[in-house]
Amino acid sequence: MTDESAAGVDRRTVLGALAGVGGLTVAGCSALTRESDRQTSRLDDDAARGLAIEFAPTLYFDVHEPWFPTDPRPYASERDGETVVDGFDALDGYHERYGEDEPPDPTVFYRAVEYEGSPLVAVQFWFYSAFDQFTTNFHWHDWEVLHVFVDTETGDPQLYVASSHSRKAPNNEFLDPDPEMIPRVLSELGSHSSALSVNDVPDSFQRVAIDGLLADITNAAIDGVADLADVELPIAYGLPRDEGSRLPYLVPEYEGAPIYEHERLPSVTRESLIDDDLTIRTYDALTAPPTGLPTRETGLVFRHREREGDADIEYDLVPSAEIEHIAAFTGPQLSFEFDVPDAVEDAVAGHITATETPWAQPRYENPAADITDPNHRAALADRYDAIGEPAPINTVASRITEAVTADDAPEDEGLTTTETAVEAVALLESDPEAVPTFGGVAVLQDVPAGDHRLTVNGAGRAPHSERVTVSNDGTTAAGVDGEIPLVARDRATKLEIGDETGEADLSAVAVEDDFAGRLYESAVDGGDAVYVHTGGAYTTEVRDSDDAIGAYRINPSPDAASAIRIERPETGTASLSSFVADIAAETRASVAAGRDGDSDADGDDATATGDDDSRSSENAVNGLERALEAVVDAARRAADEARAGERETADKRLETVTERLQRVETRLSEASGELPDPLSKAARNRLEQAERRTEQARTAEKL
Repeated sequence: MTDESAAGVDRRTVLGALAGVGGLTVAGCSALTRESDRQTSRLDDDAARGLAIEFAPTLYFDVHEPWFPTDPRPYASERDGETVVDGFDALDGYHERYGEDEPPDPTVFYRAVEYEGSPLVAVQFWFYSAFDQFTTNFHWHDWEVLHVFVDTETGDPQLYVASSHSRKAPNNEFLDPDPEMIPRVLSELGSHSSALSVNDVPDSFQRVAIDGLLADITNAAIDGVADLADVELPIAYGLPRDEGSRLPYLVPEYEGAPIYEHERLPSVTRESLIDDDLTIRTYDALTAPPTGLPTRETGLVFRHREREGDADIEYDLVPSAEIEHIAAFTGPQLSFEFDVPDAVEDAVAGHITATETPWAQPRYENPAADITDPNHRAALADRYDAIGEPAPINTVASRITEAVTADDAPEDEGLTTTETAVEAVALLESDPEAVPTFGGVAVLQDVPAGDHRLTVNGAGRAPHSERVTVSNDGTTAAGVDGEIPLVARDRATKLEIGDETGEADLSAVAVEDDFAGRLYESAVDGGDAVYVHTGGAYTTEVRDSDDAIGAYRINPSPDAASAIRIERPETGTASLSSFVADIAAETRASVAAGRDGDSDADGDDATATGDDDSRSSENAVNGLERALEAVVDAARRAADEARAGERETADKRLETVTERLQRVETRLSEASGELPDPLSKAARNRLEQAERRTEQARTAEKL
């Protein structure tokens, strides 16, 4: 979808694809202004190590995870007088040293800082992995972090903050944890994004309290989206595969081949990466969301060697100061296995190259910069003067669903929406940083006020893109009533509005299905393009810069292969009257086909048998057809008069249309028992649409 040129449409489509494969960066660093936190200073070595041992987390990994927390120093080298860790050296060296049963150098780095003039201390646990391979990013090296905020006067933990995928995605946070409950981190497969576990099921993420289980996060619930607010769904990224949905993975490419084929990676094989069962090797050829992806299953469990408990691997705790001499973690830009323009890959280059060092990030010196929930920051600010009050955080949220054909509609002429079983990803094209959905919910935080273009996509789906206006008053619901329905690629066709250059004098576009209602609505600046399901029957509403309305009837063939174009969209009485004529004619044809189909199926013609009831039924259907034909005639005449500039005559014709639509309503009630239920419902839905557009035509200022 785009409101720019045809070339822009193609670029948006690619960006839409990248919303399914694009990149992510560092989590948590707020872009919005808030009150300053006090300076921090490094805690003395003994105190820092004592706290690190006390709160050393237990780590749970997926059974398919190939890259565990390790020490990067064995792969360091000197370059231009600086110590660096090269991506090729780290990835190849890691797999070369990987033992039969135990990954090399299991290590967690720690750091503890105290806030000036305050008993508040933050203990950081940093986890380094040699590579990141995920559905929305892949890059050399990976750093994740868990912050534990502790009151040194009471010894009690105040807040756990586990890093999520991106600064646009809320972190997983828990306020006032039980002092006896040592933090547990559930690492997401491939990406190592960290979910928390504090309840009685140690290797499972629980978003909300249920069946006596404590929720694993205390993040605030989503507001501003009715369906989500009703269930008080906390805003935090969890583990979608642990919550019932799936995420497919991608294999990165370098210099035209999968990375495991590169000569500098002799120890890396296809088996070194995420399993084939969880990956897709082509994007465009995937015609529908993948099915059969495995659910999450716990594999190796790591714990600190000085802590008791069951675990597969014991890790060392090492002060992060011992690796601060490393100036950079390097690696060339990777690419996708499928065709993506260089310009688009460059736009997300920061997400497919290498991560920066922790000590270059603001949260290293000030862990409170990583608190993404305003309520949590407010709670610490209330307790400690060292923490500044939160700033308002602008959030864009939406429920992502699937558009599918409706059972109660005529075949391939009506839709409904259902919950999705495969997660999608969302990004703002002004800041191409993709955020995965959780449980079918897309949430992007730290969004500056103003106009943005939101793109949502996923494996096997056509991209969805729309303009979103974000204000400084909380959550902005994207989509129609906070819902964005996606379409499987094999049932999608592009609806283009405007000429081939993408030009049109439009300010907004909306698309409604006869059964599912309004599915798409977006401000535009010119033309637009939107993917629609070939099993729907649509009314496309357009508005121009004067806010005048026009409407067009679109009913794509189920096997439509080429795009549908409304080349010169018009607004005003003429456009609306033509629409009424079109939808009435379409309904008349459907009624005639439905009647003929019933007659053929029964093998019994009512006129031939002379049956009075049958004859009465046929007369009712015939009466409906004639009433619809009368609407077609009057609406077309109204459109002609409007185009001729004859306002008074056009208005009289529209009065006639209104009267004839009332007659259609009567005839439809009389004939509805003789029509198939789906056709009767479709006719009634289309009648309501015709009545609404007729009223708009009568009150339109523009002819």
